[in-house]
Amino acid sequence: MLTKESKQRIIKKYRVHENDTGSPQVQIAILSEEIVQLTDHLKAHKQDHSSRRGLLKKVGERKRLLKYLQKEDEFAFRELAKKLKLKIAKKMIEEEEEAKKLEEIIMKEDDDDIEEEEEETKKEKNEDDEE
Repeated sequence: MLTKESKQRIIKKYRVHENDTGSPQVQIAILSEEIVQLTDHLKAHKQDHSSRRGLLKKVGERKRLLKYLQKEDEFAFRELAKKLKLKIAKKMIEEEEEAKKLEEIIMKEDDDDIEEEEEETKKEKNEDDEE
């Protein structure tokens, strides 16, 4: 559990503007600190299943917020990932880049197919004109 002072310190460090307390960046930073604390707790108390469940819920919530931030503001997402040294963010960036590459390949193939169809149509039209 985060103390009030540590939470205020995190908010101050990651806020977007002066009165910011709930932006995705702040929420992700707070969740990250809670995850670190729960992880340390679970190393000492391996049988604490309710805390393990809480940890998994926090990890899932952070992942949802990271996806949202990545979709809304790629630059802020990358900056926050660097500051917090998040492994999951690196993985999300790699997945996004792979998806973009795949999309480019598909678009290129579609463009090639369209060009081939246009060439075939021109050839057929020329053959019809010759007859």
